[in-house]
Amino acid sequence: MEKPSWFRTIFVQVSLCFVLYLALNLGQPQKPIQRNRSGNRALDLYFISVRGGFRPLKQQTHLLKLMDKVAKVYNVSFVVNTSELGEDDPLMQNGTAFFSSLKIPWYTTRTTKGHGVCCFLEQIKLPYGKTLDIVGVDTGSLQDLMLRGSSSEIGHSQLHWLTRTLEAISGNWRIVVGFHQLVACEENNEQMEAKQLYELLHHTFNAYLSGHDCTKHVRPGNIAYIGNPASREKEPYSATVSGQPALNGELVNGFLLHRVSAIEIATYFISSAGEIVHEIVLQHRGKEVM
Repeated sequence: MEKPSWFRTIFVQVSLCFVLYLALNLGQPQKPIQRNRSGNRALDLYFISVRGGFRPLKQQTHLLKLMDKVAKVYNVSFVVNTSELGEDDPLMQNGTAFFSSLKIPWYTTRTTKGHGVCCFLEQIKLPYGKTLDIVGVDTGSLQDLMLRGSSSEIGHSQLHWLTRTLEAISGNWRIVVGFHQLVACEENNEQMEAKQLYELLHHTFNAYLSGHDCTKHVRPGNIAYIGNPASREKEPYSATVSGQPALNGELVNGFLLHRVSAIEIATYFISSAGEIVHEIVLQHRGKEVM
């Protein structure tokens, strides 16, 4: 058999190197994740938040592959899924079934619309002896109560549970999660008597994660309101921090990577191309860096 030429040998070697490079880097964010101000990244905790729900199969598979690779690179501890469907969410079901790095805890929201209350509290131990509290709320029952003036016992039970929980928790970081925005957007022409809900803001929590965006109606204070990118082709997207716009643009089927340290929470907006398109850093004493 004729020996391969030197050109063919070099070509094969270069091709193998290129394939290895792609295998190691495909799906990893193009912009490097910065270390925290203390420089000790080994003690940071990483988690992903994503908007759940139904997607075309090709789009869902691409998103889960990207999440899987990012989860592997950053040793992600869990996923927060802002969804209407709870445990029936197809993104969560397929992610935990078919992707090894996503076989981790998923904390998912549900909107019940009058069929029982679905809420949760997860208290996560951080590597440096501190605690991250994640409070999941059923925004469906809250909307019925606040937007429509419903006298439903379910809505009042949800509000009572949320109030008691926010009063009781004492974690170093506190994040509230719900599918809908916390306040009504002006462009929806919806008016609500939300005094009770606004009073919850007096209880200290650091961020609200949702599956929706609300730019027209925001509340002042040291709370970051962050929505997850939607699954539609080109979704207008923005985020607010302390009542001020932090990001406006379009993200296509992306997700958020969060880095939690003793002094800050950094949120990285990752597009479907695997690129970090924006970063928000929420510092522990109410200071934000964008």
